[in-house]
Amino acid sequence: MLFSNPGAYSALRWFFEALAVAALVVEAWAFIDAIRRPAPAFVAAGKQTKPLWLIILGVATVIGLGTAASGSLSVIGILSVAAFVAAAVYLTDVKPKVSGSSGGSSHQGPYGPW
Repeated sequence: MLFSNPGAYSALRWFFEALAVAALVVEAWAFIDAIRRPAPAFVAAGKQTKPLWLIILGVATVIGLGTAASGSLSVIGILSVAAFVAAAVYLTDVKPKVSGSSGGSSHQGPYGPW
């Protein structure tokens, strides 16, 4: 038997629960960030539209919430991994380009960029 030690199983269960909560935090962060960005910035950056990203990240956050609340990764399985990947793609690829094209740079002076 692989997990004959109940203490090891408990530690492994806590580890995966912590991973599920961390994934939920990342998914919620991506969803909230997408809400705050202006819709024209997505088109200007050459990315998918804001409503599509909100649907993708909203579903990802709901899946992450279900995974973290259930306490078991086997309940949702591969969907929880796909939800995390969607949030990671948004945060690493879309967010930098959308924030750069929004025109709200912190390096703006009263007469233009400095």
